Amino acid sequence: MKSVLKLELEEAKVMLEAAKAAAEEVKALESICIVDDGGYVIALERMNGGRITGPEIAIAKAFTASGHKRSTHLFNQPGGPASTTGEAFGIHAMLPGKFAIFVGGFPIVVNGEVVGGVGVSGGNGEQDTAVGTAALKALQLHLGPDYEVVTQADIKK
Repeated sequence: MKSVLKLELEEAKVMLEAAKAAAEEVKALESICIVDDGGYVIALERMNGGRITGPEIAIAKAFTASGHKRSTHLFNQPGGPASTTGEAFGIHAMLPGKFAIFVGGFPIVVNGEVVGGVGVSGGNGEQDTAVGTAALKALQLHLGPDYEVVTQADIKK
C-alpha cells in the first residue's frame, strides 16, 4: 500500500486567492481552476469581466496538467509530444474539450507526487504563466518546509 497526499479545498482556496492577486498585478481578467489528482474541480473562479469561455478552458488546462503530469505548453513545443512529429500528435482530439495543449495548465506536484492541477485562462501566455506559478508558490508557502512544491513553469513529472 502507498500513502498519498490529497489536495483539499483549504489548499485550493489559498491557491485561488494567490492566483487572483497575481492576475490583478499583471492586469489580466482570468479564470482559474484547481483540480484534484483525478482532474475533478475543487475550486473555480472567473474574475469579474473575464471571458465567458475562460472557465471551460481553465478546467481543460487543469485536467490536462493533472492527468498527464506536465505543463500544458510542453505538449506543443518543437519536438513536443503533441507536435506534428511527436509521438502524441492529435492527443487533444482524443478527449475533445477536455485536453488542452497550450500555455496555462500546470500540474501540482508535492513531494514528487502529482496531487492536482491548476488551469488559468484569460491572459496572454506570460500572464497565464505568472498567475499559475503564483498559485503554486502560494501552496508552497501555505504548506511550509515539510513539503516540496514544484513552482517553476516547465513541469514534467
